[in-house]
Amino acid sequence: QVQLVESGGGLVQAGGSLRLSCAASGRTFSSYAMGWFRQAPGKEREFVAAISGGGSTTYSADSVKGRFTISRDNAKNTVYLQMNSLKPEDTAVYYCAARVGYVTMKIYDYSYWGQGTQVTVSS
Repeated sequence: QVQLVESGGGLVQAGGSLRLSCAASGRTFSSYAMGWFRQAPGKEREFVAAISGGGSTTYSADSVKGRFTISRDNAKNTVYLQMNSLKPEDTAVYYCAARVGYVTMKIYDYSYWGQGTQVTVSS
């Protein structure tokens, strides 16, 4: 089992940047595919980006391609989401998630979730 703790959220102006971090417990972090998802008020939770256990495969939602980058440091048991050129529509609670096995973009494939971190982008 793995426990996840997100950090790095906050308030930023449109066009600005933030980097989210997700620290994982346990000694087998590299065996987990990791994903970032987000949920805006009144909307369903949606996929943002995901990365394989070794870091060689990544996926991103079309809405964030070219702006957001997912990466991981297995030595630090941490996955990151670098968010650039932020837009007001990026405002949401961002969740880190983990699953054993191959990386996917499907929310229901992920078994472990963090508590979320708020990102607010002002116009």
